[in-house]
Amino acid sequence: MGKRNRNKTHIRCRRCGRHSFNVAKGYCVACGFGRSKRIRRYSWAAKKVNRVRVK
Repeated sequence: MGKRNRNKTHIRCRRCGRHSFNVAKGYCVACGFGRSKRIRRYSWAAKKVNRVRVK
């Protein structure tokens, strides 16, 4: 297992700053930079706020 990770798959993203920009595919996995103008966000990724039911 010692001969893995010779080449970089991900580098730092210009838009979000996270280490998630795929060099080969040319887009950021975290924010979607290079793939779309809109920032990548999903409802399942956001934590649900615990709301109390009002009677």
